[in-house]
Amino acid sequence: MQKFINWLENSFAPKMNVVNHNVWVVTLKDSIMQVLPFILLGSLFCIGTVIEEYVSLPFSFWTPFGWTMGMISVLVSILIPFNFCEKKRLRKQRLIAGATNLIFFLISITPVVVAEGEPGFGSSAFGAGGMFCAMITGVITCIVFNLFGKFTFFKEDSAIPDFVRQWFDALLPIGIVIFGAFLLVQVFNVDLYTIITNLFMPLQGILNTWYGFILSGFIYCFIYSMGISSWVLTPLSQPVKLATIASNLALVAAGTATVANMGLYTETLMYATYMWIGGIACTFPLVILLARSKSMKLKALGRACLGPAIFNINEPVIFGCVAWNPLMMLPMWIIGIVLPAMTWIGCKVLAIFPIPQIQFEMWYCPYPISTWISTQGSLMAVLFVVIQFIVAGLIWYPFFKAYEKQCVEEEQGQIENA
Repeated sequence: MQKFINWLENSFAPKMNVVNHNVWVVTLKDSIMQVLPFILLGSLFCIGTVIEEYVSLPFSFWTPFGWTMGMISVLVSILIPFNFCEKKRLRKQRLIAGATNLIFFLISITPVVVAEGEPGFGSSAFGAGGMFCAMITGVITCIVFNLFGKFTFFKEDSAIPDFVRQWFDALLPIGIVIFGAFLLVQVFNVDLYTIITNLFMPLQGILNTWYGFILSGFIYCFIYSMGISSWVLTPLSQPVKLATIASNLALVAAGTATVANMGLYTETLMYATYMWIGGIACTFPLVILLARSKSMKLKALGRACLGPAIFNINEPVIFGCVAWNPLMMLPMWIIGIVLPAMTWIGCKVLAIFPIPQIQFEMWYCPYPISTWISTQGSLMAVLFVVIQFIVAGLIWYPFFKAYEKQCVEEEQGQIENA
């Protein structure tokens, strides 16, 4: 066991941290995180659609939902080149790069817009459905602008004003991206959007299977137990989550949503409905155990973590007693398998507990309030949260007691040596 821990600490974790700080990973991660306010606002509008079932309103909440959550791919298509140029110190090109990729993205989804035949800006590709396409076009635009980042048509001692030089210097990368996209999509009739979407469809399919869902839960807990933020997985996980919730909402709107065809891999289900009570790995039971500990150190830590834990913020407890602590890492890994398995069985196999039919991504809303809201007042869902809380507590308990004994002995030894 100790050899395994040493390998994790000395080999695996440093490599993961290198990945976490890679400019491409950081660019994609930051760009997705920056649209979270629109996603959260879209969640509120989605909740508002529930009211429409009981009260007649002169408008539909689905419309502002479409102008927030329904536009996130458009926003991401702008932010990816913008953030990349910022990180590569190409600040003069960042706005132009963002605008260029917006046009590239719109060209790439043109076949979808035409096929839908909707007036204005109606296209599912503008929302979560186009996230992967926005990411790929964004990366291509970043590569082009990076290649020509230092390129200029003019000599350093040129008398032409800087802003004019910037206009002309930007013509080449803009032309390469836009004219290239035009040739590919509209001259050679390559359906770029469909190709990119199909390329990532297996990932969405895998994470919405029982083994993919459980494996993702374990990976989150595994890397987090080593102090590596789960946000490192955002570039891959978030588009799948958003695509799944978009698919679920489309099924609900069409009246065809069933347990069989709805996906579980959504932010709403994992962070606001079931599983991660107090944060990833369901750490709220651990915080309560710590707050009642016989060890003065652990008791102080637990009491300090109670407030954040209520709002599902668990960095204090993870970095306070779990990360790189072999005794506490193991239960975290076990929970990463057990709770997702329970959720899959309860929601998909037995179909006892409801799958959320609205989008509610306010992960900081305390349990079980968030569960009640996301499942539209389901008592069975609240009961399931209680069951998961108890199960997680039972898993944490024996490992906590062993760790507590160590801490108590250390504290007694310090007192005796004082």
